[in-house]
Amino acid sequence: MPTPPRPLTVRTVAIPEGDPRYDQPLLELLPDRSPLSWVRRGEGLVGWGCAARLDPSGPGRFAAADDWWRAWCEQVRVDDEVGLPGTGPIAFTSFAFADRPGRSVVVVPEVVVGCRDGVRWITTVGEAAEHPVRPVGHPGRVRFSDGALSADGYRDAVAEAVRILRTSDGTGAGDDRERVRKVVLARDEVATTSAPLDPRHLLGNLAGRYPSCWSFAVDGLVGATPELLLERSGRRIRSRVLAGTSWPRPGVGAAELASGLLGSAKDRAEHAFAAASLAAELRPFCGELAVPEHPEVLRLRNVLHLASHITGELHEHAANNGVAALLRLAAAVHPSAAVGGTPTSAAVALIGELEGVDRGRYSGPVGWVDGAGNGELGLALRCAQLEETADGGRARLFAGCGIVAASEPDSEVAESDAKFRPIREALDSDA
Repeated sequence: MPTPPRPLTVRTVAIPEGDPRYDQPLLELLPDRSPLSWVRRGEGLVGWGCAARLDPSGPGRFAAADDWWRAWCEQVRVDDEVGLPGTGPIAFTSFAFADRPGRSVVVVPEVVVGCRDGVRWITTVGEAAEHPVRPVGHPGRVRFSDGALSADGYRDAVAEAVRILRTSDGTGAGDDRERVRKVVLARDEVATTSAPLDPRHLLGNLAGRYPSCWSFAVDGLVGATPELLLERSGRRIRSRVLAGTSWPRPGVGAAELASGLLGSAKDRAEHAFAAASLAAELRPFCGELAVPEHPEVLRLRNVLHLASHITGELHEHAANNGVAALLRLAAAVHPSAAVGGTPTSAAVALIGELEGVDRGRYSGPVGWVDGAGNGELGLALRCAQLEETADGGRARLFAGCGIVAASEPDSEVAESDAKFRPIREALDSDA
């Protein structure tokens, strides 16, 4: 009788302080090929190599990913000497926004290096090979052009959305139960480069300029998101909901911008839709859920957002029987009103009519999950999908705005330009 194969070993060990192989910022450990990242303020996870991969698609993509990930974790032997969130088996994930066929990604790296509260560790799957770290490549000359939807086309789409939102039922269908009160419309832009695109060039620039955001890279999708869709740690869950935006203008001080955003009825209404929709989807899983009565202002280099920090504790049965594993929770809350609209089904249908942009994985959940169903998922915002071309590189940039009945098309175009700024600058910069 043949000897059964030995199970694959996932081993996590602490990195001694001062170890010259890893005594540098996480992002500087990454290779130029297929880097994986989830880093904020210098802490988080980076990875490389591919021990296993799944490319789910369609409306069942979250459940398929969760089933596959659980099965994979059950087949491996785990030797975890650190025992912190982010140790043991780890998969990086990035999901398509839409339910229609479109590739999502779950990648199990061969190597993960993590840092939390000053503690560093390395996780390896099997016998991971050494990886060369080459100098970060510069993209060379960068040229920007319209994507599927130009600024003028976006202005027209917003104007039509506002017209629909201002009708008696919000859809033109005469069904008040499906009245659209908010819809999120996106536009895209294309950057072509004279040299191949090194994802680490964008990651380093984004992390340096936006330290309070989560700098991510999964399968060529690179960005720095300010929005945390869900974090799960045991029975505790957390979310940072963003909706309602302002941006710097000549002659307007930071305090005035923040005060104006907090006092804007239009932005407060847009934010309330986003926070309420997320809370409504989470409540069936939670014994406790705290939603702030009023939002605060999150200040970033390019914009200001209204932000609400929602926290909760899962029901014990939900936490223990798998129905509230992170990827299952993501299926319940995505798309939130922050990236889709309110109510969800009618808003997503309106996006299909007006947007004309294949979002791919833009505005879908992105992040990491561990073997216990814990982890962090943000929304893939302020990002670009990178690809190589015969004579350089190509990046597809995305930006989106929440549209309500009080929205003004010219203002929404200006807001989308402000949201393009992080990736535009990260591409076209030496530092």
